Amino acid sequence: MVTESTSVLVDIRKYDGSLSARWTATRLGEDEHGVWLGTARGVSVSSATGGWTSRFGYVMLVPRDSWWTATFCADPGPEMYCDVCTVPEWDADGTVLRTVDLDLDVVRPRGGEARIEDEDEFAEHQVRYGYPDSIIGKARRTCEWLMEMGRRDGDGVEPFASVYRHWLGLMG
Repeated sequence: MVTESTSVLVDIRKYDGSLSARWTATRLGEDEHGVWLGTARGVSVSSATGGWTSRFGYVMLVPRDSWWTATFCADPGPEMYCDVCTVPEWDADGTVLRTVDLDLDVVRPRGGEARIEDEDEFAEHQVRYGYPDSIIGKARRTCEWLMEMGRRDGDGVEPFASVYRHWLGLMG
C-alpha cells in the first residue's frame, strides 16, 4: 500500500463540457482498488450553479479503467456515494483528475440499503446532451453493477464493505 500526500484538482464536467463540480483534494495513497483522495470538512466546491462548502470529510476512490468513482463519508454524510461517470483521467503529473458525470448515482445511507438516485436527470440529459447509445448502455450497466456490489449484505465485497475505513481514518 503506497501512501503519499499531494494536492489534486478534481474537475468533474457534464457531458456538454460545463462544470459539474471542482475542488481540491489530497492524494492519500493507492492500493489494489485505485487511488484514494481525501477531502476535509470545510473545503470549497465550485459548480455551474454556484458552490458550497463540504459539510463533512470524505474519501474518494478513483478506480483504474472503470466507469465510476466511490465516495465514503464521515458522519453525517452517506456511508457510500458512487458516481457513474466516464473513466477518470489523470494529467501527466497526477495533480488533476478529470471525468464526465453521467448523472446516475448509487447511494448507501448510513445504516441503510443502497439506492439509485438521479434517474430523472439521466433521462433528461440523454435528450439534452445527446448521449450516444453506447454511453447510455455503459452507464446503466455500471449503475446495476454498483447496486449489486454496494449492497449492505453484499458478502463483504471490497472496496464497498470496509477497506475505505482505513482511508477515512487518515482524514483525522
